[in-house]
Amino acid sequence: MKRIFSYKSFQSATVTIVACAAVLFVVPTAAWAHGFAGSRFFPATLTTDDPFVNDELSLPTVSSIVTPDEGGTRDSEVAVDLAKRITPNFGIEVSETVINLKPPNESLQTGFGNLEVAAKYEFFESDEHETILSLGGGVEIGGTGNKRVDADSFTTWAPGFFFGKGFGDLPDTVSFLKPLAVTGQVGVAIPTSASTRTVILNETTGEREIDIERHPDVVEWGFAVEYSIIYLQEQVKDIGLHPPFDRLIPLVEFAFETPLNRGQEGQTTGTINPGLIWSGRYFQVAAEAMVTVNSRTGNDVGFIAQLHFYLDDLFPHSLGRPLFGGKK
Repeated sequence: MKRIFSYKSFQSATVTIVACAAVLFVVPTAAWAHGFAGSRFFPATLTTDDPFVNDELSLPTVSSIVTPDEGGTRDSEVAVDLAKRITPNFGIEVSETVINLKPPNESLQTGFGNLEVAAKYEFFESDEHETILSLGGGVEIGGTGNKRVDADSFTTWAPGFFFGKGFGDLPDTVSFLKPLAVTGQVGVAIPTSASTRTVILNETTGEREIDIERHPDVVEWGFAVEYSIIYLQEQVKDIGLHPPFDRLIPLVEFAFETPLNRGQEGQTTGTINPGLIWSGRYFQVAAEAMVTVNSRTGNDVGFIAQLHFYLDDLFPHSLGRPLFGGKK
């Protein structure tokens, strides 16, 4: 659920994130109660949704990549995402994005994307097997964003299934694999409009023509493969790493979209995103490269970075607890 003003402002935001991380890397930390199944800590990932519900704030998530639109459009985004638990197992989420589009040889177009709202229910958790399963759904509310940045005029619904599995239950003979974990999602984005018709003027003939853009149902699927240095140090073997390296989680995310109908069946797009997460007591910092999988996605290597706050650890007795059913 996851758009930027100007390049200088974008640079400033990135520098701010790096500066915050540099200052706080030196603070010694241990494990806290955010996103756990047993001894397994699941960090918040950047391009695939989390399998758990919690109280958290991503401020900001910044990204930039060149898309194939109009021969190569630079799409840069800044997103804000707030998640809040209503009960210990049910939460809601609100997201908004500022988008900056720069087509080749054209001026910048800046505006808001559509407002996104989501809900998620965590229906299964196994501490022994380090497993979390959730069901959820999101809606992108059409018409709440700006047309100049291609915000859709129609609403899109997206039910989904989310999972997380740590491998700490593997036998000791393969203990080096125990820090591994996989999280992921699969869902379907269903637009409320099958197509959009736009009247355009043919500059050559002077006649009006109708342009039809079709909106297919799309399978949104992806997963993240993580290797937690935190888990290695605390649950398998202390290899003597010191801050900030003892709090790192290297990972690779795979995020794909596959249309199902309306003439676009099977035309998958997506990115493969290698990166790092550093997790502290009250927040985490993450950065990933975005490598396009085919020419339909683009021919560029982009990036995504995020500063993410654990509200449940920052405000355990107020904002960071469920509205109903939480411990006082």
